[in-house]
Amino acid sequence: MASYVVAITGASGSVYGLRLVEQLLGAGHEVALIATAMGREVMAYETGFTLPEGSGAATAVLGMLELPPTMPLRSIAPDAMFDEIVSGSARTDAMVVMPASMGFCASVAAGLAADLPERAADVMLKERRLLVMVPRETPLSLVHLRNLTTLAEAGAAIVPAMPAFYHRPKTLDDAVNFVVGKVLDVLGIEHRLFERWGS
Repeated sequence: MASYVVAITGASGSVYGLRLVEQLLGAGHEVALIATAMGREVMAYETGFTLPEGSGAATAVLGMLELPPTMPLRSIAPDAMFDEIVSGSARTDAMVVMPASMGFCASVAAGLAADLPERAADVMLKERRLLVMVPRETPLSLVHLRNLTTLAEAGAAIVPAMPAFYHRPKTLDDAVNFVVGKVLDVLGIEHRLFERWGS
């Protein structure tokens, strides 16, 4: 069992992060979920699901995902700066920011570490652990591209939320699954979210 951090920021596409949480838990891994304040707002607007604050958040997410309440999910407030994931000594295998807003990418690229998700991302980079950034923005300005380049040079994997069509998606879920599947590929986790080319 591996341990993953999933951060949902204020970019459009919180459904990507939620589907990733579902897949990681279903594969038997531990997940620590962080949603920024704007991430919560966008999630509520786009999905109709309001992530509660406090101790009931993980239970609410598991219920919304129709997963057993015993699944190893923690939900962490973005200002909980004493949480274990902000320490390099914590046993975190990888972190995925999905979706990653351009503001969040800029903060991590600049090393600000001003709140829990930024600090957790900073820890991944300094400890040479896998940080996966899933930007969901278009078009990209030169500033965006430079920040993403800085992150890639620092060791992050950049996996833009770009659904493909060679697998002939029939539903929105199919398109979401493709992007989540590409992230799982980067993490080295087996899945059946889309049919691979040539299979």
